Amino acid sequence: MTDIILHGCNGRMGQMIAGLLKDDAEAQIVAGVDAYTGVQNPFPVFQKIEDCSVKADVVIDFSNAAAMDALLDWCVRTKTPVVLCTTGLSKEQLEKVEKAAEETAVLKSANMSVGINLLLKLLKEAAPTLAAAGFDIEIVEKHHNQKLDAPSGTALALADAVNEASDGVYHYVYDRSQVRQKREKNEIGISAVRGGTIVGDHDVIFAGTDEVITFEHRAYSRAVFGKGAIQAAKFLAGKPAGRYDMSDVIG
Repeated sequence: MTDIILHGCNGRMGQMIAGLLKDDAEAQIVAGVDAYTGVQNPFPVFQKIEDCSVKADVVIDFSNAAAMDALLDWCVRTKTPVVLCTTGLSKEQLEKVEKAAEETAVLKSANMSVGINLLLKLLKEAAPTLAAAGFDIEIVEKHHNQKLDAPSGTALALADAVNEASDGVYHYVYDRSQVRQKREKNEIGISAVRGGTIVGDHDVIFAGTDEVITFEHRAYSRAVFGKGAIQAAKFLAGKPAGRYDMSDVIG
């Protein structure tokens, strides 16, 4: 049994993960952390991670960037592995994540979906062949109208996967409205759509002469991210200090 501390337990994703774990025979929540106390939970909840006295095998974090520094300090001090799902971290915080990984196991990915991470793996295999054949590459991502950042971290991760597999020859173009010119061969266009309640759609388009190959991923519920985080937590429990990501989980 994997004992989990849920950091950000009263948020939307925290409550979803709590629901998913109710019937899980391999993992359980032993404590939660959240500044908001207006939710009843079947486990003890602390307002700050510093106040948490419960031992666990791993922390799942779905909180906010403001809580990240204290969480990392606590995980390093207690040598507790942590699955980081919070986005929007500053450059300094990302550096702190890497530093924390020297003391405890830290897993962080741009997207916790197993499907997205399998797509990243497939893109690394396909990109060199398609790029050599002269295919142009475009990425279109779609999210709900409340999302603040654009393009999404997942879209950038998809572009990075293609670029790394192609020896870094590409640069990214986010807006063509200011320049009237033909697209260059060594660019990856990244477009963002915001509207409605779209959970997350990502298309990676390889457009060649007389044919188009599209890699698609559609998230119909945020549960896919919660399931991935739980799978990651089970994987990370007991692992030695180091930096991990979802590619390690899916193998």
